[in-house]
Amino acid sequence: MHRPALTALLLTGTILATPAFAQNSNAGPAVAETVSDDIIVTARRRAESLQDVPIAITAISGDALEAAGSLDITAISQTVPNVTIEVSRGTNSTLTAFIRGVGQQDPVAGFEAGVGLYIDDVYLNRPQASVLDVFDVERVEVLRGPQGTLYGRNTIGGAIKYVTKRLSDDPKFSMRGTLGTYSQADLTVTGSIPLDEAVRVGASVARLSRGGFGDNLTNGLENYNKDVWAGRASAEIDLSPSLQFRLSGDYLSDKSDPRGGHRLLPSLISAAPVLADVYDTRGSLNIPVQDVESYGLSGTFEWTLSDAFTLKSITAYRKDRTHTPIDFDALPAADVDVPAIYRNKQISQELQILYSGDKLNGLVGGYWLDANAFNIFDVILGTTGTLIGVPGLTASTLGNVDTKTWSLFGDFTYDFTDQISLSVGGRYTSDERTSTVLRRNLAGGASPELGGVGAAIATTSNFNGSKTFKEFTPRASLAYKPTDDHTIYAGYSKGFKGGGFDPRGLTTAAPDTNRNGTRDPQEIFDFLSFDPETVDSYEFGWKAQLLDRRLTFNLAAFYADYKDVQIPGSFGFDSNGDGVADTFIGITSNAGKATIKGLEFEGLARLAEDFAGDGSRVSLAWSLGYIDAQYKRFIDSLGRDVAADRDFQNTPKWTASGTLTFTTPMTLIGAGSLDLAPGLSYRSRTTQFESRSPLDQAGYALVDVALVWRSDDDKWSLGLYGKNLTDKQYKVAGYNFMSTNPATGALNLNAAGSPTATLGREGVLTAFYGNPRQFYATVGVKF
Repeated sequence: MHRPALTALLLTGTILATPAFAQNSNAGPAVAETVSDDIIVTARRRAESLQDVPIAITAISGDALEAAGSLDITAISQTVPNVTIEVSRGTNSTLTAFIRGVGQQDPVAGFEAGVGLYIDDVYLNRPQASVLDVFDVERVEVLRGPQGTLYGRNTIGGAIKYVTKRLSDDPKFSMRGTLGTYSQADLTVTGSIPLDEAVRVGASVARLSRGGFGDNLTNGLENYNKDVWAGRASAEIDLSPSLQFRLSGDYLSDKSDPRGGHRLLPSLISAAPVLADVYDTRGSLNIPVQDVESYGLSGTFEWTLSDAFTLKSITAYRKDRTHTPIDFDALPAADVDVPAIYRNKQISQELQILYSGDKLNGLVGGYWLDANAFNIFDVILGTTGTLIGVPGLTASTLGNVDTKTWSLFGDFTYDFTDQISLSVGGRYTSDERTSTVLRRNLAGGASPELGGVGAAIATTSNFNGSKTFKEFTPRASLAYKPTDDHTIYAGYSKGFKGGGFDPRGLTTAAPDTNRNGTRDPQEIFDFLSFDPETVDSYEFGWKAQLLDRRLTFNLAAFYADYKDVQIPGSFGFDSNGDGVADTFIGITSNAGKATIKGLEFEGLARLAEDFAGDGSRVSLAWSLGYIDAQYKRFIDSLGRDVAADRDFQNTPKWTASGTLTFTTPMTLIGAGSLDLAPGLSYRSRTTQFESRSPLDQAGYALVDVALVWRSDDDKWSLGLYGKNLTDKQYKVAGYNFMSTNPATGALNLNAAGSPTATLGREGVLTAFYGNPRQFYATVGVKF
C-alpha cells in the first residue's frame, strides 16, 4: 500500500470534509489508517509526534485540503478554532488574518501584519497577493500564539505556514480538473522528474477561473469572479551526501474584475435603492484596471555538519504589485472612489544552526529582512467637490515605507527524564521603519499616476520620518508525559510588533500640543507615529489519545495580556471649518489595553470500524473555540476611555465545526473506496471594527458536503462538492463612513431623520460577502 508522508498529516486539521489523520490512501482521504500511527510535525524545526509538541498547532495535509474541495487558504478559517482568515475588503487576493483576537486588516503600507504568513519558510512581509490557492501543497500549519524563537520573523498573533510538496526520487505526474457552478473551470498540472541520482526538478501550473457571483450594473463587469494563472517550480540538488540545495520559485497573475461592495442603505442624495442581490454592485470606478502580479525566488541550503549539528540557510526575494479600483460608495457617482496601486518587494536571509543530542535539542538563528512597501491611492470626492466649488476634488495619498529588521533567536529543549522536558527560548529584534508620507488635494479627478488628470491644489502632508523599535521576547514551556498517550504542558511566550507611521495622516491636522501657534516637527512626528504593541501569552494544554487511540484530542486554555494595542482609524475631516468633510484623515494610536482568554478543543473519534463487515468506517472530527477578548482601556481621539463600547474586530466569541465521515469500499474505475463527509461550521457574532455598526455579522452556520471516491492504487480520484448548501449570506468585510452609535451599532440620524455621512455625500456603508452556494466536481489522476 502506498502511504502519504506522515509529516503531511495531523489529527486536528479538519477542513469540514476530512479528518486529517495518518491516512491510508487506499481507503480514501478521510480514513485513519491504524490506531498506532504517530502524526509527525516539524513545528519546532525537528520531526516530532504532534502529541509531544507543547504548542497549540493545527495542520492540514494537502490531501485533506483537496479531498474537502478547498479552493484557497481562507477555507481553513472554517475549522481552525479562534482563527479568522478572509479576503480583504474590496480586493480579490489581499489577505486579512486574525488569530486569538490579534491581527491587522488594514493593508496600506506602514501597518505590519499581526499574523505571519510563510511559504516554505519564507515570510511574506505584505498581505497583497497572499490569498494562496490550494495546489501543489504538502500541508498548511497554523500556530496559535506569539512566534519568533524558532524561525523567521517575529509575529505577535501566530503564524500560518504554507508548505509545498517536495520532489520525489521517481518520476511523478498529476492532473486535477474542476468544473462547477458560476462557470468555474480549474485545471492544475504537476510533474517532477529526477535528472540523475542527485538532481530532481518539478513544476506545477494552475489555471483558476470562475464567473462572477453577481454583476456590476454600471459598467457591465462581473463581480466576485476569478481569473488567475499561477505556477511553481523547484529543483533539488544533492551537492554531497551531507549538503542539499533547494531552489524554488512561484508566480501569480490575477486579472479578476474589481470586487465591488453591496450598499446597506439607500443613497442619501440620488435615493438609489438597496440592490436585491448582495453580489451585485453599481460602482463605476475602473481605474486603474484591476491587475495583480506576484513572484518570488528562494534558495535553501541544508548542510549536515555532524550527527549533532546541521546548518540551514534560507535566502529569498519577493516582489508584487497590485492595481485595484475600489468604489467605496458602490454607486455610479464619484462620491468616495479609491483607485490604488500597491508595490512591495523584499529580500531576506535566515541562518539556523540546529543541534540534536540525547537530551538536548534546539537551535540558534539569525534573520534579516530588507523590505519596501509603496502605495498611492486617491479618495475622489466628486460630489463633495461640486458642493464646495472644486470639481473633481481628490485627496491623494502616497506612502513609501522601508523596513530593515534583524534578529537573533534561539530555542532549546532539555529532557530531564523520558516524562519531563523544559523548553526555553528568546528573540532579540530590531525593527527600523522609515516612512515618507505625501498627501495632496487635487482638482479635476484622480492622480496622473493612477490614470487620471487631477492637478495638485494643496499639499497637506510632506513627511519623512524614521524610528527603530527594539525588544527581547522570551518563551518557556514545561511538558509532562505521564504515559506515551498523554502530554500535559504549560507555557509562556511574549509577542511584539513594531510601531510605525500612519501614511494617511495629515500633518496639517497635527495638534498644537505646545500651544505656540505652530506645529513643530516633533508634534508632527508624534501625530503620525505609533508605538509597538506587545502581548504576554500564557497557555495550558493537554494532548491525549484514549480508548486504544480510537479517540484523540487536543485541549488548550490561554490567557493573554495585550498592551499598547495599535488601533488604526480613518475619518472624514473638515480641513477649513466650513462644516463639510472635504478630505479624510488617518489616526493610528496605541489606544488599547486588553485581556484575551479562551479555550480550544480539537479532536477525532473513530466511532465505528468494519461495522458492515466490509471495512466500512465512521469517524467524527471536530473543533471548538471560545474566546473572551475585552478592552480594559480604549482612549479615543477626544481622550476619553470608551473601552465599555468597543469590541475586538474579526474575533467571534465562538467558533465550531464538525465533520462526520462515512467510508465504504466501492468499485468504480477499479477497486477503491467512497467517502461521504457532511460538515457544519459555526461562527458567532463578529464585529468588523472596534465600534459596532450595521456591517457586523450575526452568528451563522455553513453546511458543506463532500463525496469523494479514490482508487486503491491512488491513481484516480473523483469528487462532488457542495459548499454553503443553505446559501447563507454573510458579511466578511466592509467600509463604513457613517455616524453610528458604538454601543448599539445603530446609525445616528440628523435633525431631518436621515443617516449622517462622515465622508462623501451619498453615504458609505458597503459590505462584502462570503461565497454563496456552490457545486463543483473534480477529477484527479496521478502517475
